[in-house]
Amino acid sequence: MSRILKNYFVAKTNQYNKIMKKQKVTAFVKELNVRMMKEPIALRYIHILGTVVFFSSVSSLVILLALYLNQRLQTSLFLVDDLSPNPLTSPPPHSSGSDMADEELMTRASMAPRGAVMNEAGPKVAFMFLTRWDLPLSPLWESFFQGHEGFYSIYIHTSPEFTGEPPESSVFYKKKIPSKTVEWGRSSMMDAERRLLSHALQEPSNARFVLLSETCIPLFNFTTVYAYLTRSTRSFLGSFDDPRPMGRGRYSPKMLPHVSLSDWRKGNQWFEISRRVAAGIVSDHRYYAVFKDHCRPPCYIDEHYLPTLVNKICPEMNSNRTVTWVDWSRGGSHPGRFVRKDIRVEFLDRIRFGSNCSYEGEVTNVCFLFARKFHVSTLEPLMKLAPYLYGI
Repeated sequence: MSRILKNYFVAKTNQYNKIMKKQKVTAFVKELNVRMMKEPIALRYIHILGTVVFFSSVSSLVILLALYLNQRLQTSLFLVDDLSPNPLTSPPPHSSGSDMADEELMTRASMAPRGAVMNEAGPKVAFMFLTRWDLPLSPLWESFFQGHEGFYSIYIHTSPEFTGEPPESSVFYKKKIPSKTVEWGRSSMMDAERRLLSHALQEPSNARFVLLSETCIPLFNFTTVYAYLTRSTRSFLGSFDDPRPMGRGRYSPKMLPHVSLSDWRKGNQWFEISRRVAAGIVSDHRYYAVFKDHCRPPCYIDEHYLPTLVNKICPEMNSNRTVTWVDWSRGGSHPGRFVRKDIRVEFLDRIRFGSNCSYEGEVTNVCFLFARKFHVSTLEPLMKLAPYLYGI
């Protein structure tokens, strides 16, 4: 009984306190209203304006504080330790003469026709070689190109220190473009690829663009490769969502809002693309700036930039596979390399016909047109097999 009475008195006391507080607030408002009514109208407006300004200022401070705390929270969550400026909002840094030359080159390339202008022979395939020095397997490529002048163009990006030149009779004579130093896994690698594309796009008859290295070999004769590429309505660029640490694990939230995790893709560096896709690549500034700032080792820009870009701007133009075969079965950060003893007809035919894929809506066992990495010691046995491979 005493507990019930105690609760009753507590409830009544709280109710009384609320009534008193309400009465005090009401009395204060009435007194304030009476005071304002006694004041001149101009002074009343000044008080009202001052009150509005005061609460607006407080609201602004609260919003700014919330934005600041949100940024600090993101920093702590994602370990943002890079204080580089935003490339999309900050003014560009002063460019050197060589950088300006690249910018001018890509500007000209981006203004080139998006569709190939046919010459008398037909559309050309641009073969773009990204190499350190010379092409040790060039005799094999010479056999591949022989007799097909007018159907291909050649562009070579070497190290700037390399000044060697093949004989005038070679298809590679005077095919080098102005180059810069390339570091594996760095943005300079992607710069070189864009430089090659920019030069190749300025030839209006180039309709397809293949990126190759000095360790690449052609798996079929020129006629087969040419027909396969020029008849295709899609590009051949590997682009897939890799949930592993070497895939999604390389994504940085600092790429937001321009590149999200759902946009993120991975693929083989060695591509074959149409003219329209090539033009889209050299015209891109927004996404490339984001990748250059935020995709650095252990994020490798040559494995992620193009697959992600094509996935964002023209996924319907891509087959999501490569036509350059490599062997990743040995593990590690580099594919397997092949030497003289590996060169057998059976080995090469497994690469040429041992897979199934889709080509123009039909299933085919011809999925790869090129292969890498072949050591210079493979040249002699490959030349012996050239009549079988290329029908010469």
